[in-house]
Amino acid sequence: MLKWVADLIENNSAIGKRLRPIEVVNDYEKIIYDELDLQSEAANTSQLRNNFEEISTLYVPKVYWDYTRKNVLVMERIHGIPVTDISELNESKIDLKKLAETGVGIFFTQVFEHNFFHADMHPGNIFVSRENPDNPQYIAIDCAIIGSLTDDDQEYLAKNLLAIFKRDYRRVAELHVECGWVPKNTKVHEFESAIRMVCEPIFEKPLKDISFGQLLVQLFRTAGRFNMEVQPSLVLLQKTLLNIEGLGRQLYPELDLWKTALPYLEDWNTKRLNPFTLLSKMQENIPNYIEQLPRLPFLLIKAIEQSSELEAINESIRAQQELQVEKERLAKRRLKNVGITALVLAGATLIPAVGSFVSNISIVTLGLTAVGFYLLSFKR
Repeated sequence: MLKWVADLIENNSAIGKRLRPIEVVNDYEKIIYDELDLQSEAANTSQLRNNFEEISTLYVPKVYWDYTRKNVLVMERIHGIPVTDISELNESKIDLKKLAETGVGIFFTQVFEHNFFHADMHPGNIFVSRENPDNPQYIAIDCAIIGSLTDDDQEYLAKNLLAIFKRDYRRVAELHVECGWVPKNTKVHEFESAIRMVCEPIFEKPLKDISFGQLLVQLFRTAGRFNMEVQPSLVLLQKTLLNIEGLGRQLYPELDLWKTALPYLEDWNTKRLNPFTLLSKMQENIPNYIEQLPRLPFLLIKAIEQSSELEAINESIRAQQELQVEKERLAKRRLKNVGITALVLAGATLIPAVGSFVSNISIVTLGLTAVGFYLLSFKR
């Protein structure tokens, strides 16, 4: 039923093409089936555990694969304090400020370092270890819903966030166009103005009072007015960020998420531009480049052929357009000639019937009237 409704909306409305309901429903279907497939959840749990094996801020329980099946998940038992049990956290002398900031750090590490983030981080899935109150450790369970971004989306999201931090709205608008989130023909200056109208009132507040997640929601809603297509992976990211931010401020109401998040984004940007990182990526791709070398002559010939075919198509389109213009011009000329002929015949028919009246009309007046009709027909 949902698929039928999604298909109806997407193929019969302008907003449907932007919202991409078919893709949203397909993603929802995948999430539901993944939730029911406990082996899939186990695989996600193992991956998240491996990602944080050398990072002490998040602990993920071990999966016992020998006992795990599609409908059974067996993993290590954990002992911790529910993250929303503030009184118990205080009794255990947990540093709540550090705990809130650590949660933000875990989120940005997952998104920008691992590109593999727990997308269901509501309070029921998060616990806190009692072992080290001064440097608290989170414990995460229920890894059924996991999010990730394409390399391009990850890069453009980070650049967008850095530009927002600097209040460089022009760059935010340009990035949306560059990454294809909004159409290429979007008027950047108008988009920039719309972004400024959304962001400036928010930035007038103290940073601790600004909701990072809500700002992103407002930004993407504004982009929707410029025909930004819904990106399901970004929607999942927004939901997770809102959960993390809400949880962090519940633990420590003075949490400045902007100040906490900025070092992670700057570190990501520094690593990305590091010459050694770039060299390492090039080295990783060298086997792929070598593998493609024998195909280069074929690809070059194919590109030349496609270019010639494209030029021939363009030439054909131009010829058809010129032919259409000529047909329209001839049609207008024939229409004018028919109109003039009709006027002459009508005049010849009416003159005998109103002979006495016409005899009193000036020849000059009739001539001017005829000329007027003739000129009007040309203007049309």
